[in-house]
Amino acid sequence: MSKPPTVYDVAHHAGVSIATVSRVLSRPDDVKPATRERVLGSIDALGYVPSGAARGLAARRTGVIGLFFQGLDAMDDLGEVVFEGDEAAAGGARIVRDVPERSDTRTLNLYFDEVLRGCELEAWRSGFALLVGVGRGSTATQTVRDMAGRVDGLMVLAGSASEEELAQLSRHVPIVVMAGPRRGDDLDHVSVSNAEGMRALAAHLIDDLGARDLEYVAGSLDSPDDAERWAGYRQALTERELVPPDAPVLRGDFTREGGRRVGRELLGRDALPRAVVCANDQMALGVIDVAHIAGVAVPEELIVTGFDGIDAGRLSTPRLTTVRQPMETLGRVAVQALGRRLGEPKLPAMSVRLPVEVLLRESSEPVTSVSVP
Repeated sequence: MSKPPTVYDVAHHAGVSIATVSRVLSRPDDVKPATRERVLGSIDALGYVPSGAARGLAARRTGVIGLFFQGLDAMDDLGEVVFEGDEAAAGGARIVRDVPERSDTRTLNLYFDEVLRGCELEAWRSGFALLVGVGRGSTATQTVRDMAGRVDGLMVLAGSASEEELAQLSRHVPIVVMAGPRRGDDLDHVSVSNAEGMRALAAHLIDDLGARDLEYVAGSLDSPDDAERWAGYRQALTERELVPPDAPVLRGDFTREGGRRVGRELLGRDALPRAVVCANDQMALGVIDVAHIAGVAVPEELIVTGFDGIDAGRLSTPRLTTVRQPMETLGRVAVQALGRRLGEPKLPAMSVRLPVEVLLRESSEPVTSVSVP
């Protein structure tokens, strides 16, 4: 590989000063059109790529923002992949019969996909590069610390790092917390109306469909979103003089396989509940999988609902009744909040709470009308 061209090479090739090249790159409108075109022509001819590190040192900014979350389901079953040069590139094909009963623990994290897409879109629109970090277990703390040292600002999914860790990091880099309620900190927060959405959904099941025997399927213990959704569910039941348990009895860990496990437990009981209210769509789809295999009709024998609004729920049979949260918008607003903080560091901490929609579909009833309190 040849030595990459430098700003000095561009200046010499274009017959201008280094300062002129710098102005063309940072403030092109301040340079005469003829000179600007000559410099840009030299950049193209030489294949010059400006040094992000050098620009960052000059401006005390990297132009990079970070997104950190705690992990993917697939990490639990991550096997080793070995690449051995040309032999590994030989390719090939095999035929596998994919039966409905087959369990795939490598469940797609469609919630994270949508949030990440929103962050990517808004970072591009705002002129930032996006650095994504994933941590799990003992690696989470080190990963988020490493990221904080490389970026201008950091977005962290609630529950991915401790409140103490975030408080310490925020002394050095702006932080926006995504999802979950504010817990007495001074950080910017962007979240969705989890409790309100789940309360509205549970109220519809009770008031409009007459379902009074409901079973709740919770997600992860450390999820702030899960805690808010459980609180909204409890509120709906309490307001209607139904007594919810003090804590969720069933947990599916936000995965489709977890929903299948819960579904098998429910079907093993002497009697089914009228409705299963799941804290996310993946678990609800897992319950529907098991119901199909067991010959239990949804919704005639068992109402199943979710939360998130992922595409898989819209494409399932039956289509999944759910609370749709604006996942892509959550990512975009988090980037906007971080850009605002970078531009005006002294502003008071803000909390943005995005609205949700209850989508009534065939997993709860044939959709003929919409009545959400």
